[in-house]
Amino acid sequence: MRRSIHTWSELTKSRLVTLVVVTAGVGYVLASGDGFSWSRLAWTALGTALAAAGSMALNEWMEASRDALMERTCRRPLPAGVVTRVEAAVAGVVLVVAGLVTLWALTTPLTAALGLAVVLTYTLVYTPLKPRTSLCTLAGAVCGALPPMMGWAAAGNGLGFGAWLLGGVLFLWQIPHFLALAWLYRDDYRRGGFRMLPVVEPDGRSTARMVTIYSAALLVVAVSATPTGLAGPAYATGAALLSAGLLAAGVHLGRTRSDASARRLFLSTLVYLPLLLGLLVADRRPADYPAVQTAWTSVTPSSAPYSLRPTSGGIAHR
Repeated sequence: MRRSIHTWSELTKSRLVTLVVVTAGVGYVLASGDGFSWSRLAWTALGTALAAAGSMALNEWMEASRDALMERTCRRPLPAGVVTRVEAAVAGVVLVVAGLVTLWALTTPLTAALGLAVVLTYTLVYTPLKPRTSLCTLAGAVCGALPPMMGWAAAGNGLGFGAWLLGGVLFLWQIPHFLALAWLYRDDYRRGGFRMLPVVEPDGRSTARMVTIYSAALLVVAVSATPTGLAGPAYATGAALLSAGLLAAGVHLGRTRSDASARRLFLSTLVYLPLLLGLLVADRRPADYPAVQTAWTSVTPSSAPYSLRPTSGGIAHR
């Protein structure tokens, strides 16, 4: 039983799925306000987890032959022969369908639509691009940016300002996070035939430049939650300090372009995200805060065919 759990946990990349679910949960908490519902949060988490797990299984099914060439991935269930390709494909499809149906039936159709966008982008855009161009990293970052927006939509508030801000934070954070990892495993990615930026330009200059640019942009976007009314001053202080620390780690990678500095940057990204999201939840402003409400109105106009606003019955059609 323990071996079976470990096998399917590896096939569905359970640690990455956990991160996806947490970011979706944060989006829901921030958007729900006084309309918070534990059952709605639970269904959002379950549907998101199932769809994400299915996407991961399909990704491993598509990349099994390349994973077999890399030291970091050769012991995954498919390259190791523990799970067959048919089993992985069937499991992936079943999990994705179950997740999307759960989101559609028990949260909102918009949440399910965003979930479908994640699945399609991850499997039909990001995965095929990895052996072709280093731009795959940006496609992957889009996949990571959508789950908090799914959580926001699950609260029934459409895609307000907060949803886009959270998506922006996750998108920008993923670039230094993944490029640090890609630098550390650049030889492995080269063996697997993946055209990550550190593989395409091995001197590391472009990698360091991208890390610095996106880390600087992350500082601006993360702190903007306070002047726009989504969070309070305590969050702004913490976000500024955390983002400055991440930027400093990125600048250090640019100066040294060493494995040690890349590892330091990678660890910094792992510390950064949970602390930032924790601060945002702890110092959040209510959903009816004027600045936030104004932003929602501008993104979800009254002329839309239906209004995604909190009601006792979910989506209010008109």
